[in-house]
Amino acid sequence: MAPTLTSFVNSFNNRLEAPLKQHLKNVYGCLSMSTVSAGVGAYVHMYTEILQAGLMSTLGALGLLFALLCTPDNGKNQKLRLGYLLGFTFLSGLGMGPLLEAVISVDPSIVVTSLLATSLIFVSFSISSLLADRGSWLYLGGPLISLLNLTVLFSFVNLFLRVAILYQIRLYLGLFIMCGFILYDTQLIVEKHRMGSKDFIMHSLDLFIDFINVFRHLLVLLTQKEQQNRKRKE
Repeated sequence: MAPTLTSFVNSFNNRLEAPLKQHLKNVYGCLSMSTVSAGVGAYVHMYTEILQAGLMSTLGALGLLFALLCTPDNGKNQKLRLGYLLGFTFLSGLGMGPLLEAVISVDPSIVVTSLLATSLIFVSFSISSLLADRGSWLYLGGPLISLLNLTVLFSFVNLFLRVAILYQIRLYLGLFIMCGFILYDTQLIVEKHRMGSKDFIMHSLDLFIDFINVFRHLLVLLTQKEQQNRKRKE
């Protein structure tokens, strides 16, 4: 076990130079704060009367995201941009409140299972991306965008057709796409840093969006499975 762990650590040390490792620490630290912020937002919706998910929270999230995108990193505004990011992730978590309430009404354990599965998927795909040959996953960008557009088309068509199989295809395809984006975005962050980009706040935003979307898809899929199992038992 020890030699395997040593070999694993050495693989990272050999592939990632010191400045890049420090940058990734900042990215994942920022991502951790973002997920905690989203969790607090979800808690506020479900267990307090302070704020509730709705049109205003959605507009607020979009506004903070726009503010972050329009505020370039100049080395002196990190606190401001971090505030925009945490505000966006908080309102994103708040917006997930209704979905979490629906899932909990079916089986509260689905939330924990989905969170653990999302974390495992995210860590596994991130490590795979970091240990892969340089740039080997960057070719996924075009196909993933095309598939993402296809899921949007499925959603639009299904507004009129109401076909259950199209909805299921969109869910599974969406989960597959988000897993692909973890591979792609992780390597893209590495390459951006090597080209001079040190904006760890924006880089963590990309990974947060991947994480939260995998979590959302798993919530829906596992809830559907639990409902189907109960129907069979009845």
